[in-house]
Amino acid sequence: MKAIRRHLRIAPKKVNLVAGLVRGMSVDKAITILSFTPKRSARPMMEAIKSATANAVTNFKQKRDSLYIQHIIVNEGATLKRSRPISRGRTHPLLKRTSHIRVELMVQTEAPKKFQRKPRKINAEASTTTEKAAPKKPRTSKKSPSA
Repeated sequence: MKAIRRHLRIAPKKVNLVAGLVRGMSVDKAITILSFTPKRSARPMMEAIKSATANAVTNFKQKRDSLYIQHIIVNEGATLKRSRPISRGRTHPLLKRTSHIRVELMVQTEAPKKFQRKPRKINAEASTTTEKAAPKKPRTSKKSPSA
């Protein structure tokens, strides 16, 4: 259950910032967040998520409430190469970057485990064993000769 949006005329770095907001969320929550996000790439991202949701509901007979975003991958598309004229007949390059957005949805049986933090295990045996260090040599104080 996926949808792909190709040749979006926004740089991939900018699109990936918005994609990071909704990775791993449920579809309804992601659409709500994107509708209030003041970035230009939020609307195309929301359209891609809605398209993937429609594909899952229509083609795979899934319930909309149980869908969550498994992957959102933002890749670089074709770059439009333009130039800006400067003095002495020279030019500076302008690279107009495009993006491809790939949204993959999964059916949520439980909460997605990959986004839950695991508690750190503290090795109790390593901290309780004490190794005896070599005995320290006594400090000898140097007395300066009094003249």
